[in-house]
Amino acid sequence: MAAIPARLLASWQRSEDYGVSLDDPHPVFSGTYDDQSLFYECGREVLAELHSTLSSEPLGLMLTDADGLVLNRLSGDQELLRALDRVNLAPGFSYAERDAGTNGLGLALADRVPTLVRANDHYSLSLCGYTCAAAPIFDPLTGRLEGSVNFTTWSDARSELLLALAQTAAASTANLMLARSQGHRPRRAARGQVFRIEPLRQETGSGSLDRLSEVWNSALLHASDALQAGKVVAAVGERGSGRSTLLAQAERRISPGDRLFAVHAPEPHDVDAWLAFWTPELARPHTRFIICNTDELPAMAAERLHDLLAGPRGPAAGTVTLTAERFDAIPRQLSALVDAVVEVPALRNRANDILPLADHLARRARGREVEFTPAAARALSDYAWPGNVAELAAVVKDAALRSDVIDARHLPPELLSRAEHLPRIKAFERDEMVRVLSREGTSIDDAVAELGMSRATIYRKLAQYGISLPKIHA
Repeated sequence: MAAIPARLLASWQRSEDYGVSLDDPHPVFSGTYDDQSLFYECGREVLAELHSTLSSEPLGLMLTDADGLVLNRLSGDQELLRALDRVNLAPGFSYAERDAGTNGLGLALADRVPTLVRANDHYSLSLCGYTCAAAPIFDPLTGRLEGSVNFTTWSDARSELLLALAQTAAASTANLMLARSQGHRPRRAARGQVFRIEPLRQETGSGSLDRLSEVWNSALLHASDALQAGKVVAAVGERGSGRSTLLAQAERRISPGDRLFAVHAPEPHDVDAWLAFWTPELARPHTRFIICNTDELPAMAAERLHDLLAGPRGPAAGTVTLTAERFDAIPRQLSALVDAVVEVPALRNRANDILPLADHLARRARGREVEFTPAAARALSDYAWPGNVAELAAVVKDAALRSDVIDARHLPPELLSRAEHLPRIKAFERDEMVRVLSREGTSIDDAVAELGMSRATIYRKLAQYGISLPKIHA
């Protein structure tokens, strides 16, 4: 009997840890998605071209985002499409490992390598009738994981070339993105264009967040006391400041065994689907909800939600909490239900939280302890963090995935410079200076040679761009 590959065993273990059903997984429905991105445009075009030549084959061609959300699906086999619908391997559903257990696209995204998962390799029995091949797609300029292409067929079909086909499609998508990236400006998703309904689990090591500042702990105590008293709580503050995290911590304090979900705002035409997918859960005991970004709710959604929460058997108190940027931005139908408002300060107003949060986020991303050098710690502490904790999380995750010891050279150039809103050429020059001068062991003579600048010019531009770096070797 052949040995089970280590990657497969590790994926099965993660699936068990996530609590995925062995019999029938229940992928999270995540609503609509941003269909204006360069990644989506190029991936859809590549798959459409492939589909035109493979339409007679029993093959499902799919594009997913980096979170495993299926963005589109093509197949000329109606029987296969019906079967895939039965297991919710369809647009709008997430097939990440966390949601569906071991499967081709989930494992490809988790391990960031091309993956073939055959029948009995799947974690859940309901997926054993399929073979899936997937390959991750990376942004050719930034290296960021954008998503994957996934090809699914029947488990008894020939699959020898399936993985090679997935890799070819992924490479073609990346190449098309590179060819079209010149001058392409990503379009921001429309208000409410993406919504998610996702379970919030207790994070390993989340107790370390108790080490945060008094201002955070005071807000957390306020929220906990209000929830304990059965009040409807709204957490308000800037985006990314940790509003949902604060409410989740407060909920865990008073009801650690309850199920907890985060619900994000829909677009107007998605209101029916949005309500249908999560509001039946309101009647279930020991279930709580954080309704995020209520200031982005369409009016119709706010009205119907108010009717659900404030009716004769309305479960609002002790079951639902809200987040928004400002209390007066919450739709009036919902603000009338709020009993207590908790202000969540921006990260720049609680600088003492930056390094404890960075330690927690790095450990979560790396899976073990990560060290910050004094230069990196200083850069993190001195930065204003306009994107709040969400921006800090992205920066720290990127750095932690590259090294167990995070130095200034692992951080984005803008963290090491006080200059803002630079023209593209000057921003490129600044970034090159940071890249060269932050490299360990680089001397000023090395920088002179690599940058093509004199010593005087280098020192002048360091001051001009406000670049703060460790001591440069003479």
